[in-house]
Amino acid sequence: QVQLVESGGGLVQAGGSLRLSCAASERTFSTNAMGWFRQAPGKEREFVATINCNGANIYYAESVEGRFTLSRDNAKSTVYLQMNSLKPEDTAVYYCASRSLFICSPSDRPSEYHYWGQGTQVTVSS
Repeated sequence: QVQLVESGGGLVQAGGSLRLSCAASERTFSTNAMGWFRQAPGKEREFVATINCNGANIYYAESVEGRFTLSRDNAKSTVYLQMNSLKPEDTAVYYCASRSLFICSPSDRPSEYHYWGQGTQVTVSS
């Protein structure tokens, strides 16, 4: 069972930055692709970014491309989402997710992720 714990959310003004972290409990973390998703009130969960198991392939949603940077440190079993130039429309609960063990390829589909964190709130004020 993989446990994911997100941190780093909070309240920030438009144009500001936050860095989210997601720490995994599983020692085989380096074998799993990871992703970040977000869900705003009244909206469906949407894809933000995904990274393959060795960090070589990273994909972003169009809405965050150029502003967000996803990375991973397999030695620390942690993924990071650096969010710059934040906008009020980025306000949401952000979820970290892991694909199943030994599934290395990234995905933008929530249904292809097996493990989820509890979420961390990001609020961007205008």
